[in-house]
Amino acid sequence: MSQNRRFLETADGRPFFYLGDTAWELFHRLNRQEAARYLDLRARQRYNVIQAVALAELEGIADPNAYGDLPLADGDPARPAVTAGADSSNAAQYDYWDHVDYIVDQANRRGLYIGLLPTWARWTPHPNARPGVIFTEQNAEAYGTFLGKRYGQKGIIWILGGDRSAEGFQNVWRAMARGIAIGVNGKEDYAGLTMTYHPNGGHSSSEYFANEHWLTFHMQQTGHRPAQRAPVWETITADYTREPVKPVMDGEPLYEDHPIGFRQAKELGYSFDAHVRQRAYWDVFSGAFGHTYGNHAVWQMYAKKRKAINGPLFFWHEAMHRPGAAQMQYVRALVESRPFLERIPDQSLVAAPLDGADYIAATRGTAYAFIYTAQGRPITVALGKITGERVRAWWFNPRNGSADEIGVFENRGLREFQPPSLGGFGADAVLVLDDAARNWGAPGAASFAGR
Repeated sequence: MSQNRRFLETADGRPFFYLGDTAWELFHRLNRQEAARYLDLRARQRYNVIQAVALAELEGIADPNAYGDLPLADGDPARPAVTAGADSSNAAQYDYWDHVDYIVDQANRRGLYIGLLPTWARWTPHPNARPGVIFTEQNAEAYGTFLGKRYGQKGIIWILGGDRSAEGFQNVWRAMARGIAIGVNGKEDYAGLTMTYHPNGGHSSSEYFANEHWLTFHMQQTGHRPAQRAPVWETITADYTREPVKPVMDGEPLYEDHPIGFRQAKELGYSFDAHVRQRAYWDVFSGAFGHTYGNHAVWQMYAKKRKAINGPLFFWHEAMHRPGAAQMQYVRALVESRPFLERIPDQSLVAAPLDGADYIAATRGTAYAFIYTAQGRPITVALGKITGERVRAWWFNPRNGSADEIGVFENRGLREFQPPSLGGFGADAVLVLDDAARNWGAPGAASFAGR
């Protein structure tokens, strides 16, 4: 964590904006060539974390991977199915975990961390669990130790959980975290580990593990509901203001091309790029240190002859090119283009923040401010919140990362700014205000990372 405990940093002290993609079935469903193709594109799109599950949700215990291999011997987490050798041309040698190794290594070579979920939580005890639970406290620690030994020296962010409540079964997850630490460090020592918990929809890791020393940052799943039913700015704020202070982010917001609220398309329709942009800017400007994108076809790696989960619109290899996926890099570029570790949420910048899908979210540093109007509504700004006698104003376009200078204004009083495209879904924009004396370049154009 950063010194103020709001952000993450790399080992050499550079600010780390977590930009993730949910590829839950990556290890389970893709072969080597497909995985490399997917990782190549996400690296070009400036993602730096790929969230994937070792024991996958979609029958990952009994349904073999692309090479016909299963992860466990007799479905026992204490007995991972490993064989001698790792020759991909030799079916007897190349096992399930060799394939995971390959994908992790390929991701790391492209500058991508793997946000590794040891197991989807359907395989662990939880409230309302279905038949098929295979984990106990004992084998959870043994399995965690195996993973820690095998992947502890790779570019891994550990994500326990997997879309289920931990209520009443926290000790299973504590045992798994303990096992990972033992596997990495030889003892229950969480030094050098970055770890969190992926909760059920509409919940946060803080509900189950608020004070856990192994939990580096809080992860939320704000889920797939409409904006008025899932005010993500409220849930992020709740964890941002929680004690003890820890970084917070949204690890599963509304996906692109997802049936909104899990309803049939004829009721609420499918989400598209404007929805995922809204979630990203609302989350980050409300205090999140990063963000995760997802696409409804990509998480399940949907393809011909595979059972479709909840009506995907494309095959995965088409869906990974959807516009929202490419647009996420611009929120990262914007945040990284101004001093990073001083940024705080500050709604006092906005005279009338509106609500629901119109919500206007604001964040600032000492000498700059970002204000996001989700549907292109005019913004009345309370000036004087950042340094400088005058402010230089810009409009930043979340669709393509371009920035247009508006002018220079006195840094006092109330001033209304009219977005380039007034009103309407998909007309979102970010107002950027800089202390004019700083003479910074266009927002999104250059990075402060490492400064």
